[in-house]
Amino acid sequence: MARFKRILLKLSGESLMGEQKYGIDEKRLAEYAMQIKEVHDMGVQIGIVIGGGNIFRGLKGTGKGFDRVKGDQMGMLATTINGLGLSSALTSAGCPSVVLTAIRMEPIGEFYSKWKAIQAMEEGKVAILVGGTGSPYFTTDTGSSLRGIEIEADVMLKGTRVDGVYTADPEKDPTATKFDEITFDEIYNKGLKVMDLTATTMCKENGLPIYVFNMDVVGNLKKVMNGEKIGTLVHD
Repeated sequence: MARFKRILLKLSGESLMGEQKYGIDEKRLAEYAMQIKEVHDMGVQIGIVIGGGNIFRGLKGTGKGFDRVKGDQMGMLATTINGLGLSSALTSAGCPSVVLTAIRMEPIGEFYSKWKAIQAMEEGKVAILVGGTGSPYFTTDTGSSLRGIEIEADVMLKGTRVDGVYTADPEKDPTATKFDEITFDEIYNKGLKVMDLTATTMCKENGLPIYVFNMDVVGNLKKVMNGEKIGTLVHD
């Protein structure tokens, strides 16, 4: 029995680069698809939001002279490219999926609505939700929070390259220690960065717990669904 019935999986665009410096690493993409299929085969309903930082990050573009709105729109298109890649990889793995876009761009994907996403999941398809929120000035973390709340997910699984929430950045501070569980209030009080403040607050106010884990280790997604404590649970 899976720990959660319906999940919103947030994937990092940067992680899709694998060992590359830019774009999509086919090996990493295939590994993600295999892990998602494993959980899908357990009967879990899956919605996915994926970042676009491996292709273009709007805020970074602003620092190089891009207009913020146009930069964010470019980032939204980057998430769409990643979503299409993931959908293709899932098809190759024998796992049905549908791409739902926050901005109208048929026939690339169907225009997103909560009810379309839920219907797709209930029909046994993975719902890949791309284009962020459809508006500038919002990160894909905030898009994940919004979509997770809308599709009535039991939890947001934040797949990163770090295996949980630490007292400090473990890549910079070797003395950093990991939390097995932590509350939203502790996140605020300790100044820890799990997601941006808007995204974290949305999850807290709407009762959506966040589980942070390392998605880049093959098999970890299934371990989370089996209840193994390999990451950090953020809750009220």
